[in-house]
Amino acid sequence: MSLMLFVERVYIGIVNVIVKIIGRKPEKRYKYEPIKDDLELGNSVYPMVLVQIPMYNEKEVYQLSIGAACGLSWPSDRIIVQVLDDSTDPIIKDMVERECQRWASKGINIKYEIRDNRKGYKAGALKEGMKRSYVKHCDYVAIFDADFQPEPDYLWRTIPFLVHNPELALVQARWKFVNADECLMTRMQEMSLDYHFTVEQEVGSSTYAFFGFNGTAGVWRISALNEAGGWKDRTTVEDMDLAVRASLKGWKFVYLGDLKVKNELPSTFKAYRYQQHRWSCGPANLFRKMVMEIVRNKKVNLWKKVHVIYSFFIIRKIVAHLVTFVFYCIILPATVLVPEVEVPKWGAVYIPSIITLLNAVGTPRSLHLMVFWILFENVMSLHRTKATFIGLLETSRVNEWVVTEKLGDALKTKGVSKAPKKPRFRFDERVHMLELGVGAYLFFIGIYDAFFGKNHYYIYLFTQAIAFFIMGFGYIGTIIPQS
Repeated sequence: MSLMLFVERVYIGIVNVIVKIIGRKPEKRYKYEPIKDDLELGNSVYPMVLVQIPMYNEKEVYQLSIGAACGLSWPSDRIIVQVLDDSTDPIIKDMVERECQRWASKGINIKYEIRDNRKGYKAGALKEGMKRSYVKHCDYVAIFDADFQPEPDYLWRTIPFLVHNPELALVQARWKFVNADECLMTRMQEMSLDYHFTVEQEVGSSTYAFFGFNGTAGVWRISALNEAGGWKDRTTVEDMDLAVRASLKGWKFVYLGDLKVKNELPSTFKAYRYQQHRWSCGPANLFRKMVMEIVRNKKVNLWKKVHVIYSFFIIRKIVAHLVTFVFYCIILPATVLVPEVEVPKWGAVYIPSIITLLNAVGTPRSLHLMVFWILFENVMSLHRTKATFIGLLETSRVNEWVVTEKLGDALKTKGVSKAPKKPRFRFDERVHMLELGVGAYLFFIGIYDAFFGKNHYYIYLFTQAIAFFIMGFGYIGTIIPQS
């Protein structure tokens, strides 16, 4: 499996370099020209655009996302901003509604929509939003999560691709992290996600016209969305589900790496763990549900099927997690206790080193943090592997959905930097027994290797064990003071 991951990383790395050299930019692969004014038709020459903002108790960021959406440059009579508020806190609900009313008083066509339950979570909210009568007049729908802040020219740079290329269903923008420098954990996330955008998304868009929709910062052709079956809540990755179904209908996607939308990374370890559970469990569960549907599909060619099943699902969503944890945190350390088993250097050192270097190319400014990133990713692989098995086996937590907590400017407004308060220690939130258990396993094997072993893995084993202990006791990320 390690070799499978290595081949995949090298392959997409080579393809990415070729794409950069030959300059296969979206504007060259697809027809792109600004939408021109028409004196006779007036604003009707511009397509009708719906902007959806799903949110749930987003006290810290709701003003940012609503303000950014209402600030989008587009003819005012050709855009509708739809705020889908699933908040259960009546105070926050009232705040969001008043914010919508404030923008409506300025002449913005904004709709505040609520429902009496949270069935289907985000997918359910988006599905309900698409049922509104005014949506039938819209051609395209742009979707932004509650912490996303698109620039005013976002629609001018995305809509023309859909207008001039009827085979395109989705235009996806890149994420720009406003809090990447908040703490070491956010820097680690930036390294992982930058690789996803600069390499995986770019290669998928350039070669197969397919990649997983990121759930936000994208514009969909509504007819393509409907043809694919609309939003489904059968997994926790409704965005990926929709993307795969649309691709199987023959629709193409384009990724715009030069178009960036500001957003926030989860900066508390608790929020990040929940997010990674959803991002790892959901794809594995979707693979279980859709693999035969992909195999039997007759609208796409064999190579695209192979790409979706093998490269997109098996390697990136399953093997990548299993190899990192099972091999590097369980099997390789165990060889210290069984000296008869010898792992060749190419498997223990060379391949993982090359994979790591290829992963780091997306964030050159963080190359000096590579060792910390490796240790961090190895610890998180435990959580991701567990979530992957939950998704594949469909056990109890398979549909668990916990909204990723956003802090916005909360810490700044509380004046934490001026008068920090001692965080309140909660055992159930701060202590993670699985991480501590694996840390103890690595630590004791490291001791054995230092005294009796011949592999000399103990330096790696001790440092990795410390990383597991640090994260096991919750001493990573932003710790929010309790008032």
